[in-house]
Amino acid sequence: MNLQTKIPLKSQQHNQIDYNAKIMLLGSCFSENIGEKFKYFKFQSSVNPFGILFQPLAIENLITRSINKDYYSEFDIHYHNEQWSCLDAHSKLNQASKVDLLKALNEQVDETYNQLITANHIIITLGTSWVYRYLETNKIVANCHKLPQKQFLKELLSVEQISESLEAIVSLARSINPKVSFLFTVSPVRHIKDGFVENTQSKSHLLAAIHQIVEPRNQLYYFPSYEIMMDELRDYRFYNTDMLHPNTVAIDYIWTQFKNVWISNSGQELMKTIDEIQRGLSHKPFSPNSEAHLKFLKALHLKIETLKDQYPNIIF
Repeated sequence: MNLQTKIPLKSQQHNQIDYNAKIMLLGSCFSENIGEKFKYFKFQSSVNPFGILFQPLAIENLITRSINKDYYSEFDIHYHNEQWSCLDAHSKLNQASKVDLLKALNEQVDETYNQLITANHIIITLGTSWVYRYLETNKIVANCHKLPQKQFLKELLSVEQISESLEAIVSLARSINPKVSFLFTVSPVRHIKDGFVENTQSKSHLLAAIHQIVEPRNQLYYFPSYEIMMDELRDYRFYNTDMLHPNTVAIDYIWTQFKNVWISNSGQELMKTIDEIQRGLSHKPFSPNSEAHLKFLKALHLKIETLKDQYPNIIF
């Protein structure tokens, strides 16, 4: 008896990710979850230089500013609740000092450009089609930073607006990095604050828009994170206590599916070695000075040095 529906997945035949690849992840908090996996396994990866960005226009704006070296000035930031913030960026960049915020923002403009120009794969996870327009400038923002609600107008992006934004993202990135591959996915996190029906509508717009531009022959791919969560993991035991975010079991499962599709065979073999080293480094011995533990540390150090000789970019 089969008690689970399975999403049919095949190993990617071209442009797989190995340890020579440079990976850039942008988008919702699910990008952060997968980014942590890449970090643990020591891939050359970077995640959300401007923090979590939930919708495509925010990602497009970030890429546009970075490619154009459009640096931030004091006219682009706000002071509220004793913090300086930028409506283009996540609150993790907020600072108590205006000077510090501008420095952080403009460092990330340069960092994003450097990542874009060297990336082999850009992975974009979209979270929502709902956006907020800042009435003072008539611009759609990435984050409202708890400014008064009356200063914003909530809107739902159409399928056409989203697909146009994604096409712009691809075109912009390829203007400085023509060979970069794009992998799109939709976050399985449910945005219930928008409403149950509204969340479904939002996700449907994202899915429809992505599939309008996906074209494997043009190195534009889709990975079904959302579908895996909705169909294979269709049970609240795979959610955190808020019943909205996938828990660690679900994240590990989706990562495993992603790995089987997108990570090369050689990459998966090396992941096993790195996992052994990571587990060894996190091991807490009962007797730190015992002969057995010192022997264990020596063997672990030798394994690390051997790996670093082959892959200088891997640092523990």
